[in-house]
Amino acid sequence: MFMIEKSSIDDLAIFGGPSAFALPKSTSNLLQPDFDRFMAYSDLFLQAQQYTDGGPAVQLLERRLADFHQAADCVTFCSGFWALALTIAALAFPGKSEIIMPSLTYRRMPDIAAWIKLKPHFCEVEPSTLAVSAETVAPHINADTALILAPHPIVNNCDVAGLLCLAEERNVPLLFDSVESVYEATADGKVGGLGHAEAFSLHACKLLNGYGGGYVTTRDVNLARQLRALRRYGMDESGRAIFPDGMNASLNEMHAAMALASLDDVEQQVQRNRERYYTYRRGLVSLPGIRLLEFDDSHATGYKNIVVELLDDWPLSRDETIRILNAENALVRAYYSPPLHQKPMEFAYVPTQLPVTDQLAERFMNLPCGHLISNQDIERIVDLLAFIAAKWAPIRARLDAQGAA
Repeated sequence: MFMIEKSSIDDLAIFGGPSAFALPKSTSNLLQPDFDRFMAYSDLFLQAQQYTDGGPAVQLLERRLADFHQAADCVTFCSGFWALALTIAALAFPGKSEIIMPSLTYRRMPDIAAWIKLKPHFCEVEPSTLAVSAETVAPHINADTALILAPHPIVNNCDVAGLLCLAEERNVPLLFDSVESVYEATADGKVGGLGHAEAFSLHACKLLNGYGGGYVTTRDVNLARQLRALRRYGMDESGRAIFPDGMNASLNEMHAAMALASLDDVEQQVQRNRERYYTYRRGLVSLPGIRLLEFDDSHATGYKNIVVELLDDWPLSRDETIRILNAENALVRAYYSPPLHQKPMEFAYVPTQLPVTDQLAERFMNLPCGHLISNQDIERIVDLLAFIAAKWAPIRARLDAQGAA
């Protein structure tokens, strides 16, 4: 392991010193499942000589994911983006024009809405969870509401019980964006079996790595049938065109084989993630100015992502802290910043003032985590944060001098 000790601020990489890590430390999961398992699952489609369009590996993956999430059905897609987009298109009330979503979420959400010809109607999140709740969504429901999109945050879950009740009371379709909550459960059941449907990703940054892909779980057999047609040019299993707005969005067999191998490893992954999380928690507990978002382990959780809040007594800005750590090859990232309602958009949306989101968007950051991060790496990252806290005054002076120059 190549790591550089810091004794003065001249040792910081941002001021010309060597980086603490020779290899970048990412905030993505980047799981590398067992190669022999991947090849064994690949034999399924190699023997069948079917490489796409719902072959044996995809069929097996859909059955296993439905069982894993305790859902009635699972439909796979070529990406999480199209899993979300086609499910929104299928669920949204015809003739309605708005989709309610938080501003503190995935950067492509407004693009998905625009593709479906819906207007994003952004809402606040709860400061305690960084997620939407019935209270933050309800004021935005109106006669034009086509759907509620409720993403789970990067750590823990959104207000599932409240949102389920709200959607039923107001008769509005509810789709959970569950890309960061593959392993999670709530008091209302396991994530994947809730609402009208739930969308997931098989991107390499997620818990289950299909090196691309996505899927939707649902208890609605008619919705599952519609989604299978939409991902196949709008055609049913007999080849009859039943939906005019379908597209080619099928998951291919090689990606399914990779996802199956990842699913085999999920319990071991969660255990490794738990060890990383507790290493962070032990290191950060005595560091003033930084608050670790703790996982609620009263229900099942995957412990994958590490998010911290920089408090008022942290001496540098969030963006300055990120610049310093990035120079050390600790690829820390801002948490969903800037928020979506602050970004320029070239399509219709509902302008909204979101002061809570504006404030939260400046305070949180994601720390390195995942398959390629060791406990020793984590201890080093905590040491770097402690060094920044101890040397903040000369660091501030040097940063100011660089800015002036």
